[in-house]
Amino acid sequence: MSYQVTIESTGHKFTVQPGESVLDAALRQGIILPYGCRNGACGSCMGELASGQVTYPAGLPPALSEADAAASKALFCQARPADDLDIRVREVDAAGDIEIKTLPCRVEKLEHLAHDVIRIYLKVPSSERMQFLAGQYIDVLIKGHESRAFSIANAPHADEFVELHIRYVEGGLFTDQVFHHMREKALLRIKGPLGTFYLREDSDRPAILIGGGTGFAPLKGILEHAFEIGIKRPLHLFWGVRARRDLYLDALPTEWCKNHPNFSYTPVLSDPLPEDNWSGETGFVTDSVIRHYPDLSVHDIYMSGPPVMVKAGHDLFMQYGLDEARFFSDAFEYAAVTESIKGLQQA
Repeated sequence: MSYQVTIESTGHKFTVQPGESVLDAALRQGIILPYGCRNGACGSCMGELASGQVTYPAGLPPALSEADAAASKALFCQARPADDLDIRVREVDAAGDIEIKTLPCRVEKLEHLAHDVIRIYLKVPSSERMQFLAGQYIDVLIKGHESRAFSIANAPHADEFVELHIRYVEGGLFTDQVFHHMREKALLRIKGPLGTFYLREDSDRPAILIGGGTGFAPLKGILEHAFEIGIKRPLHLFWGVRARRDLYLDALPTEWCKNHPNFSYTPVLSDPLPEDNWSGETGFVTDSVIRHYPDLSVHDIYMSGPPVMVKAGHDLFMQYGLDEARFFSDAFEYAAVTESIKGLQQA
């Protein structure tokens, strides 16, 4: 049987069909709730049950602890109603006005950025345009296989191509295709834009942007958009990678520092190589953030990286005064085989 869900803060109601998640039902009916990976790994879709009960098809999702569940928290990307629900969750307005499209596209250009990172430029038909918000992602549709999701790395004003940053994953079906077999002019099908990770333009709070590995991709789009529309509030990018060679577009944020007085850049290496001769910051990128900002009560944080990194950052930043409503994340996880579900991005 179907169940009715009511969002407490707005009074909006929608119906969930048997076997459908709360998030999928909301999106189907034009109600945008926060979400990221859509597989229970990132916690972006977490809200609270004011009344009613939910079940999970495979047990508690990775980003929902037993303590969270006991406190009536729920991950709506995985939660299935067991009865009618009243929920407490933030609705998202801006993304709801953008049409999600399934489009053919052509691989216009392949560019090796590092030993294990390729940038792909995709061209949609000239008769089409895929409108998106800076920081959102697309699904690449693969016949006979699960779709692969990639963050959009360019800003909306520069939308001649859709730019993706893809890191090689050993044994990965799609990444092997990209790195060893894909050629320019290859044809793909994509669906998007998706996700609620995008710049909140109406905020006047200083923004801290934290990327792990190719988690830099959506932050690049967000920053280029911020520069384009003339945002003047402080913007500080922290980019955490293993070694210097993994800073695959390091010259770009370095150049931004010269051209935009409100922008700062801090690369952080977790495991620098001897030949790196690195004199910059080392260790966990999240710890570097706290060294710079021991009081986060007036900041917005945008964080993109593996779920473990995002979850650790979230928990740490709450201890230093961050308002949870000002934490925006884009997490990605490996699929059941070897590939990443959200972005094929790994620090």
